[in-house]
Amino acid sequence: MCGRVYIKSTLEGLFRAFSFAQRERGAEALANQFPRYNGAPTLYYPIIIRDVIREPDVFGPTFVSARWGLVAGWMKQQRPGRPPINARCEGIATNGMFKRAYADRRCLIPIDGFFEWKDIYSTGKDKQPYAIAMSSGEPFALAGIWETWRNPETDEDIRTFCVITCPPNDMMAAIHDRMPVILHPEDYERWLSPEPDPYDLMRPFPAELMVMWAIDRKVGSPKNDTADILDPVEL
Repeated sequence: MCGRVYIKSTLEGLFRAFSFAQRERGAEALANQFPRYNGAPTLYYPIIIRDVIREPDVFGPTFVSARWGLVAGWMKQQRPGRPPINARCEGIATNGMFKRAYADRRCLIPIDGFFEWKDIYSTGKDKQPYAIAMSSGEPFALAGIWETWRNPETDEDIRTFCVITCPPNDMMAAIHDRMPVILHPEDYERWLSPEPDPYDLMRPFPAELMVMWAIDRKVGSPKNDTADILDPVEL
């Protein structure tokens, strides 16, 4: 799964790295929230969707603001418990919770890296966290889906998203049995296109293009949100 990410650049820096996308006012309003070194679900993030960029019907990639944790638009009430933060690629096209968003509302989730935990005892009660990023050090995009849900209590539209996961590559398999779907830049346009089922894009990213290192366990609390979260530790 993917349950924690980091964005070590400013929001303006992220916009420049993905300069092909236009900016919605709501995304620009997130500027004072970044860098974010320990990004958890329920927070708002800048994501890229296919949206109207010129009336009446010209569409293109656009940065918008969305909350991590998918709430389906057809729900009359938000279900108890935490909304799903991940969607498995296997069966996503037929899963009742995800299929509409997958067919019509896919998104890019720009980040600098993410975290994963490895069970280090057979009981699973003790885990070692790792940071994962591109070996180039450049930001990259996870594949996601998004929805807009109207809160019946406030009559407010809330845009939400979740991250799609796939089987791990060789590097990630050493610590976990899943990894987020990472898209190659040349596939961004197709992922955002109206194509209903680009299933072949949801595959493990090449391990040789990635890097992973052990970090301190203080990353376990989202309250710890400082740059030293990313410092490597000796095991």
